[in-house]
Amino acid sequence: MTRADTPALDVQDLRYAYPDGTQALHGISLRVEPGEKVALIGPNGSGKSTFLLNLNGIFRSTGGSVRVFGETLDDRTLGSIRAKVGLLFSNPDDQLFSPTVLEDVSYGPLHMGLPRDEVLARARDALAAVGMQEFEARAPHHLSLGQKKRVAIATVLSMGTPLIALDEPTANLDPRSRRELIELLDRLRLTVIVATHDLALVADSLPRTVVLDGGRVIADRPSVDVLNDADLLFAHGLEPLSLHGHPHA
Repeated sequence: MTRADTPALDVQDLRYAYPDGTQALHGISLRVEPGEKVALIGPNGSGKSTFLLNLNGIFRSTGGSVRVFGETLDDRTLGSIRAKVGLLFSNPDDQLFSPTVLEDVSYGPLHMGLPRDEVLARARDALAAVGMQEFEARAPHHLSLGQKKRVAIATVLSMGTPLIALDEPTANLDPRSRRELIELLDRLRLTVIVATHDLALVADSLPRTVVLDGGRVIADRPSVDVLNDADLLFAHGLEPLSLHGHPHA
């Protein structure tokens, strides 16, 4: 039983080195409360994607700890943690591999050992949540990029994970697909962590922002404060929204 005051995510002094010895994360600590929506921003190579991949054990840390809803990530709890943390890759083609959309969205719950009726109900509910219920018989490779991203989110939703981590969800989307995806994120009643370069997405949908650079936390403040701190943004390879014609948050 999870206590009411247990954080959704509690990362302490997380360190990660690639197999070649390159240190990618240098002691990251971060606490996220249930229901929070948090942005991770920073330049390319800052550690955003690597951090997300450490949250459900795809990458295994070389130091520090990750606790998800009170449970520490280790060899024994790996399966349980993956049932709590859904990860959306930046390229949906990395997530979609079945002959049909419905089979892709059913894959996770099916491998959780759920009865077939519940698997189908979860999959169809998830597709409805992302507005893709009419595409269940379609082959994923016949979808647009925006549609693929929505189906990839449905594959995570069907698992019933209370925390989802998304890597560059709006990258390369056309304006309408991007708006639809932002509206979907706004509707989610989950704990959400988004690694992104899309500062307009941050302004619209993510109230808290963590700036990463060089595998370290540089700032952790309300998004409105970070987005209006031009010196901070410029110092870490980011451009204020006003330079893109978007009003400040």
